Amino acid sequence: MSDLPDRDPRQMRPSDRDRDRTLDILRAATEEGRLPMTEFHERLDLVYSARTYGELERITHDLPDTTPRTEPASGGARSRAGKLGLAFMGGFTRAGRWRAARTFTSVTVWGGGTIDLREAILDGNEIRIRAFAIMGGVGVIVPEDADVEVSGVGIMGGFDHRANGPGRPGGPRVVVTGLAFWGGVGTMRKRREGRKDDSAG
Repeated sequence: MSDLPDRDPRQMRPSDRDRDRTLDILRAATEEGRLPMTEFHERLDLVYSARTYGELERITHDLPDTTPRTEPASGGARSRAGKLGLAFMGGFTRAGRWRAARTFTSVTVWGGGTIDLREAILDGNEIRIRAFAIMGGVGVIVPEDADVEVSGVGIMGGFDHRANGPGRPGGPRVVVTGLAFWGGVGTMRKRREGRKDDSAG
């Protein structure tokens, strides 16, 4: 019927993909330092309570529409150091040739994250990882020559300390702290890709 008024698209109901897109914008803004963690959590609640496109748009109206890249297009390491990994009902991966800040914070809620340090460029050959897993999980992969100190706590969850121990001269120093609540944080040693024996020589 031609007399029906046009529907305002902002009043349409958003899909799960629309909510995921909004979450991507919030994650990128938090990683870039545009949003503090407290405000990120506030807006996160709004994403899941939004009932229309218009409500979703208002959540990110003051943020650029960008998404973080985990792998640089040129094949080299990113110039900006990665310092944050977030996973809310999703996942994140930091792997390959990437530049890690001296302190890297990981937060997973009903999600999972992987932090692979074998090819990472570390500031001063040292990194402190603050891992918080709430009904989620974080896996930290370190090279076999790393000096590793794990001191996190598990509450109704697990914080694996088996990778604790000294490394070899010249190896990176990795400190893993944090909390696993109904979740898990695991640290494991693995050979760097392309090397038959990382402990040789």
